[in-house]
Amino acid sequence: MTATFEACRAKMEAESIAESAISAFEASFNSLVSGATGIIGEDTISPAPDLVDATSISADPDTSLLDKTVVLKLNGGLGTGMGLDKAKSLLKVKGDDTFLDLTAKQVIKMREEYGRKVKFMLMNSFSTSEDTQNFFKENYPELAEEEGLEMLQNKVPKLDRTTFEPAVCESDPSNEWCPPGHGDLYAALVGSGSLKSLLDNGFKYMFVSNSDNLGATLDLLILTHFASTDAPFMMECCVRTENDKKGGHLAVRKEDGQLILRESAMCADEDEPAFQDITKHRFFNTNNLWIRLDKLQEIVDKSGGFIPLPMIMNNKTVDPKDDSSQKVVQLETAMGAAIECFAGATAISVPRTRFAPVKKCSDLLLLRSDGYVVTDDYRIQLNPECDAAPVMNIDSKKYKLVEKLEAATEGGIPSLIQCTRLVIKGTVRMSKKCTFVGEVTIINNSDEAKAVPTGILENTTVDLTDAPGLGPLKPVVVASAPIDGQKPGTSGLRKKTKVFMSENYLNNFVQSAFDAVKASGTDVSEGTLIVGGDGRYYNDKAIQTIIQMGVANGVKRFWIGKDGLLSTPAVSAVIRERGPVWQKAFGAFILTASHNPGGPEEDFGIKYNCENGGPGPDKLMNAIYSNTTSIRSYKICSEFPEIDITAAGNTSVASADGSSEVNVEVIDSTRSHVDLLKTIFDFGAIKKLLDREDFTMIYDSMHGVNGPYARTIFEDELGQPESVNMNAIPKDDFNGGHADPNLTYAKELVEIMGLDRTGEKIDVGDRVVPSFGAAADGDGDRNMILGTQFFVTPSDSLAIIAAYADTIPFFKTQGGLKGVARSMPTSGAVDLVAKDLNFDLFETPTGWKYFGNLMDSKALYAGKDYTPFICGEESFGTGSNHVREKDGIWAVLAWLSILASVNADTSKPLVTVEDIVRKHWAKYGRNYYCRWDFEGMPKEGANAMMDKMRADSAANTGRVVGGYTIATADDFMYVDPVDGSIAKKQGVRFLMADGSRVIFRLSGTAGSGATVRMYIEQYEPDPSKLEMKVSTALEGLVAVALELCDIKTFCNTETPTVIT
Repeated sequence: MTATFEACRAKMEAESIAESAISAFEASFNSLVSGATGIIGEDTISPAPDLVDATSISADPDTSLLDKTVVLKLNGGLGTGMGLDKAKSLLKVKGDDTFLDLTAKQVIKMREEYGRKVKFMLMNSFSTSEDTQNFFKENYPELAEEEGLEMLQNKVPKLDRTTFEPAVCESDPSNEWCPPGHGDLYAALVGSGSLKSLLDNGFKYMFVSNSDNLGATLDLLILTHFASTDAPFMMECCVRTENDKKGGHLAVRKEDGQLILRESAMCADEDEPAFQDITKHRFFNTNNLWIRLDKLQEIVDKSGGFIPLPMIMNNKTVDPKDDSSQKVVQLETAMGAAIECFAGATAISVPRTRFAPVKKCSDLLLLRSDGYVVTDDYRIQLNPECDAAPVMNIDSKKYKLVEKLEAATEGGIPSLIQCTRLVIKGTVRMSKKCTFVGEVTIINNSDEAKAVPTGILENTTVDLTDAPGLGPLKPVVVASAPIDGQKPGTSGLRKKTKVFMSENYLNNFVQSAFDAVKASGTDVSEGTLIVGGDGRYYNDKAIQTIIQMGVANGVKRFWIGKDGLLSTPAVSAVIRERGPVWQKAFGAFILTASHNPGGPEEDFGIKYNCENGGPGPDKLMNAIYSNTTSIRSYKICSEFPEIDITAAGNTSVASADGSSEVNVEVIDSTRSHVDLLKTIFDFGAIKKLLDREDFTMIYDSMHGVNGPYARTIFEDELGQPESVNMNAIPKDDFNGGHADPNLTYAKELVEIMGLDRTGEKIDVGDRVVPSFGAAADGDGDRNMILGTQFFVTPSDSLAIIAAYADTIPFFKTQGGLKGVARSMPTSGAVDLVAKDLNFDLFETPTGWKYFGNLMDSKALYAGKDYTPFICGEESFGTGSNHVREKDGIWAVLAWLSILASVNADTSKPLVTVEDIVRKHWAKYGRNYYCRWDFEGMPKEGANAMMDKMRADSAANTGRVVGGYTIATADDFMYVDPVDGSIAKKQGVRFLMADGSRVIFRLSGTAGSGATVRMYIEQYEPDPSKLEMKVSTALEGLVAVALELCDIKTFCNTETPTVIT
């Protein structure tokens, strides 16, 4: 077979891979095509001689060597063999500490102990870099900020097993690459410039070890010994035992007397008995290496820029998850094999305390158990009470993947401190109440995981095959496959109801969410999961499905809103406020499509909120979406009984074997939220306003979820007649309406308040129009505020609430409002208030999660405290830091508080909503503002329109259109001041020289089609021009906007569905 390296070189150069790595891979490639197998025959080697015992070193430790030494951890492994798809080092190994936690703590402790800032480095791979860097930034920022912390491992092409050409994977091109093994250490040091930098800065010695070996710390005594030998390279070895006989060993090459490393892949079948003879080949490589950096540079220079290491060949498939995909060869090298490249290299025998790696789930179970302890310097070592580590023989087929071990130890880790041998055959469920003593064997030949008896099991064999199982709590694994289009938008996943009702659609998303939540570190078996929604069609069925899947995924406690109802802000309130502490919610599924229509032919939606009460952050949402693209099955307890959600109360369901119990509590939907609101507002003052004879109000819940909340507050708490509430009975199709609180869809309320769909007054004759009107959307998080024949824009509403914040006890008693924020498309009205009253001000992308970060700046990120805090969006969303969602009824009570404060003297004429707004305009000027919504637009055309505007940004900047000069045309990008995250493509902006703005966004909340939102704003400070009709004031700017976007061409219309 003739194969050349040119295609590989071209592919690697196209990825800007360093020449040192290309040369190293070329050497391996040439070995492959030459027919070399990498086999080291038994007749070519002799056993390694006796080694220096590290415990016998008598030299005085030399601390000055620390200034010349760098510690490097290899952190490129994903642990795919254990079913992981993130850095293996992020696995929890002891309590809540991961491998990287303990590594970081080792470094910090070492620096404290020696009083020297010993240099620390990581060699990450392209697969682990992002996760690792984020981990250090979040948990150990002082290490993350150090220069040269990361050195990136190279990547090499997978090769077709027949032609040796670079493999191709069209479904996922990233599968075409693989790590080149930890032998890439040397090429990475050279190619990254790290080796030169280290030498230039006076570093002479490097200690290298695997990130999953927590016994491998910088030992000053061993370092002193290494320096005294003047050896260029030293390998730490351990004496082989029966458990190590299949691993590589140290040997001497007969040809030149050079120490070499022979791995199992380098051993011929006929030599296997000798290979496994631990009396002959006594030492194995721990992969703890000591390297003289100056000598490494000499070898690199001599070899032409790389170290020629022996090739290791692995047969794989190009897609590791698809056995039918292209058969490939992956070429690797081992860093320990470099021992044969250093003349004068040596080795040292170290105790087992310096070798505690995790290669399989049995290793992980042992390390997590009490058989190992964490020392004061954060090393993991065998518990002193153990004579020897127990021999672990757990079913390798059943427990190959970490997720299987997690399921088996969901109840905790059993005690192994007195165990000498543990054998597990079949799937079991252990707990921290199990103690294994001596030799214990557990057998289960059934297809269901069985519970291991609690208490002490001593020198015994337990057969669980015929033992009772979980009964109604038994999870069933149902095969599935990815379904396109499950990427959550700004407020969760929304599609047509029938899509959600189709086979596996809801199940896939819910399972993907559980997997992502658990992967983020949340223990779903502790605390409570909340489930509720806006009552739309399919709500009841979806709740039962989520409960059954939650049980299968380990959830032990649920709170379900009565009748399945929980408004979005109420869910946030329940998460944050409802106790007791040991039952606190860890998250919630909210079943809502917000203001979208409901019914079997309309929309349904689902979103996940986290333990702070707010929507899941981008990182979690991206993880959920990623999971939906690769899901192969979901778990469900199909025999779990249906819960009656029509009555409050608790249902307990126990497993057949008595090992587990699940509690489902149907809770009062309104209590937590209403109780919280009563602490925020002065209900007495509001009641005094509502009781005035010259004041009347009407609140339209639009047959959404907010009806019960409105009735509880206005009728039960404030003593108002039933007539103040309209459309207060939730219906699964919102009574055929569109539960969106704006001038178009809340037409019944708008007419009662004496307005038309444009906000202009209509002839009401002799009819008395209420003093105050408000509306809520389907899930209760939006609001519309109206006065007598007067519409308050959401932007003005936000600004006025901020200006009058001290009328609300929540703000006044905390020293006043500190910060305000608005979404980018929202008008700048609140900016003027913030500047006047010296509030911190933020402009964010659309999406309440961005406000949540600002609210939690101090509590979660140890940053500045911006609370008390008010925020809002032009899409009728307003709220504060009392919850982490916008809160429609909060905004209504805020306005009633303002009205109560300016009408405290009941002997005076009523100060109206209109009076308050006009007074505000007189002081701050008026932001003329409107939003045009083009709903149901073809997605292809809408996306093309947005892309065209983005592409023309530079050309449009400075352009004059319709008398307006475009000072800046751009695509809004947001750098979060709290966590540093970046949100791109958040809206195309045209910022005019006179301060006017034109903005375009595609909504992420539409159930079908695309919604193009066009925002128009013009600020007017002239008191003589504050009474213009909005349509008149903005007529010229609207024409400019339509010209700039050319929506007529792309979407075949210039007529909006809704004008706000």
